[in-house]
Amino acid sequence: MQSYTIGQAARLLGVSPDTARRWADAGRVATHRDESGRRLIDGRDLAAFSVEIAQSAQGDEEDSYTSARNAFPGIVTAVKLGDVAAQVEIQAGPHRLVSLLTREAVEELGLEVGMQATARVKSTSVHIDRA
Repeated sequence: MQSYTIGQAARLLGVSPDTARRWADAGRVATHRDESGRRLIDGRDLAAFSVEIAQSAQGDEEDSYTSARNAFPGIVTAVKLGDVAAQVEIQAGPHRLVSLLTREAVEELGLEVGMQATARVKSTSVHIDRA
């Protein structure tokens, strides 16, 4: 079973290493030490904890009426407007999402760099690569 350092876990969870360390210190996620004394989190424990974090975060959002369940809350990092189409980039934790939409939709939503937004993904084809 693969284990993760606090720093690796933080990157995967989209939080700072300090936050991941505090969660470990508080016992929210189990850790063990390797032969060199580094704290590690078992992959299965980290997977379960990431689901727990995501589920608790869902309760923080306003009620959403959508069938798209893959939500990535983040911050708008770029907006490129064309005559008809637009491109919006969102940084959601370690994930960069790019969406192509109409200029009209961007203007109606008032999307600007620096504002919070949620990218929702619904797809019939999702590819998974092994790291």
